[in-house]
Amino acid sequence: MIARLATTLSAFALMMGLAVASPAVPPNVGFDLVEGGQINLTDYKGKVVLVVNTASKCGYAGQFSELQTLADRYGDKGLVVLTVPSNDFKQELSTGEAAKRYCAMTFGAELPMAQITKVKGAQAHPFYAWLRAERGFEPNWNFNKVLLGRDGEVIETFRAGAAPLSSKVTDPIEAALSRSM
Repeated sequence: MIARLATTLSAFALMMGLAVASPAVPPNVGFDLVEGGQINLTDYKGKVVLVVNTASKCGYAGQFSELQTLADRYGDKGLVVLTVPSNDFKQELSTGEAAKRYCAMTFGAELPMAQITKVKGAQAHPFYAWLRAERGFEPNWNFNKVLLGRDGEVIETFRAGAAPLSSKVTDPIEAALSRSM
């Protein structure tokens, strides 16, 4: 009950344009990577992380090129772009490996990629379940973006239509990169 009230108050404050402190990503929240192994989001402490739920066959898939440009432009300053393919919206290939190959060949994207992951509903990955509980944000389509600061706190969330190279996305990234821990 208290958690639900806190989430409701946070959502109200966000709607009113008020700043709301967001707790950092809980420890031990990791993703199995297509490249092998697992990455824990706390491993990125000190980095700015853009987590993007993706789908290879989505109309927004062209954003992979822009996400790669973001990683190239800001990677040496501390940005990591983590792609999280999901078939929740029925637009992903059958395996993470196939998605990774397709995105590299079609869009030139060589970004870290999680295995295919549930991002919404009762079976959502723990990161997305936490995001829904803490921020009231759940992906409503592919290419929703979550910007995490160097301390692991959620800075901002973006819906699918927010182009990665638009100032709506790059301004908060640049601001986060300019902050030290």
